[in-house]
Amino acid sequence: MARLRSERRWTQQDLAARLGVSRVAVSHLEAGVTIPGERTVSLLAGLFKLEPHELVSGTNYPPAKAERLPVVACRYTEVELQLRLLENDLARAGAGFDPLLADEWRRRLTKLLSDSHDLGERRAVEEALASLAARPKLG
Repeated sequence: MARLRSERRWTQQDLAARLGVSRVAVSHLEAGVTIPGERTVSLLAGLFKLEPHELVSGTNYPPAKAERLPVVACRYTEVELQLRLLENDLARAGAGFDPLLADEWRRRLTKLLSDSHDLGERRAVEEALASLAARPKLG
C-alpha cells in the first residue's frame, strides 16, 4: 500500500482524505497494525486502479475476508471520465470543434471544477478549460 501510494506521490494525509479516514488509520494500515475491511480494500483498489483481488494478492490478507471482496471496484472518478470523453470529442473533431459543443464542454468542466475537492483533479480540469479556450473557433 505504501509503495502504491508513493508511486502516485501521495502523502498519507492525501490517501486518508481520499479514503475518508484519518492519517493515523492509513499509517496503521501501511504498518500492518490493522487489517483493512472489505470496504476499505475496495476503495483502495479503486484509487490504485486495481481490482480488489489484485490488491490483496500475494499479501497476508485473510482468505475469509478476501472471499467477500467484490470482483470489481470503481477505478475512475467522474473527473477522469469526463476528461477522457472530452479527449475523444476533441480527437473526433480534429481542427474544427463545433462552438456549441465547446460551450457544452465549458459548462460541464466548470461544474466539475466547482464540485471537485481534489487538488490534482481541479488542476486537470483547469488545464482542460484553458486548452479548450485556446482552440481555434469554427466560423
